[in-house]
Amino acid sequence: ITVATVCDASGAPHGMTANSFTSVSITPPLVLICVDHRARILEHFRIGDHFGINILSAGQRALSDKFAGSGYDRFEGIAWRPGETGVPLLTDVLATLECVRSNVVTAGDHDIVIGEVLHADCQDGEPLVF
Repeated sequence: ITVATVCDASGAPHGMTANSFTSVSITPPLVLICVDHRARILEHFRIGDHFGINILSAGQRALSDKFAGSGYDRFEGIAWRPGETGVPLLTDVLATLECVRSNVVTAGDHDIVIGEVLHADCQDGEPLVF
């Protein structure tokens, strides 16, 4: 399970649990996430140049649940840092990817946000899977 993160135009962090995350290409290194058209965060992925992918470790189910909810500040009480591109990256996760948005494709009731991986970091451990 991943948490996709992005900053809005004012620099405030936003994030969402994204269980549809996949590798697209090795050369160049491309990944994608799918974002529902009803999600308010979608506008930030459409406008922003960069986004982050935070791959959660097996013991981070509560973090996944927090970023899956709505109606509150998902970053309240959450440790994070700005990455090299300025995107919000969660601390103590299994891996982080910083991406530059390369394309957004509408498919049904979702947008497929494709990004080229610019920076990556990973730790040893087991991923959170459902």
